[in-house]
Amino acid sequence: MDVQRTDLPGIGTSHVVTTARGRRIGIVSHRSGRRDLVVYDEHDPDTSIVSVALSADEANALAEYLGTARIVEQLAEMQRQVAGLVTEQLVITPGSPYAGRTLGDTRARTRTGASIVAVVRGNEVVASPRPDFGLHAGDLVVVVGTAAGAEGVATLLTDG
Repeated sequence: MDVQRTDLPGIGTSHVVTTARGRRIGIVSHRSGRRDLVVYDEHDPDTSIVSVALSADEANALAEYLGTARIVEQLAEMQRQVAGLVTEQLVITPGSPYAGRTLGDTRARTRTGASIVAVVRGNEVVASPRPDFGLHAGDLVVVVGTAAGAEGVATLLTDG
């Protein structure tokens, strides 16, 4: 699938996707932070027929809903393409020494060579979490690395 990115001078950026059935759907990201979900006319691809302004919370909820499966799907595809690369999904258990601490406290990449590339908390997905991101019991962390590195992160999150 191809995403067409267009800079809109004075406004922001547009990202448009053409579906398998030829419909064009886009997101206009305004400099102000507002996002508009846009559906384009099927007979005139430059004319929008519907535009829905989304608050920051609405845009995040929509992105999380659509993106959760997509992130895992993309990582699985990467795993198939790159020999030796694995993706693991690990739960932060209530007894984990890192429940209530930050991602940076784990020093996972330094200690294991594997990276925590996303955290799923309920319906929220945090891709590329920062070192100051707080981990909570029940979080699902997505780890990418070698099998040994991913196993090392699993042990780290369980035993410290």
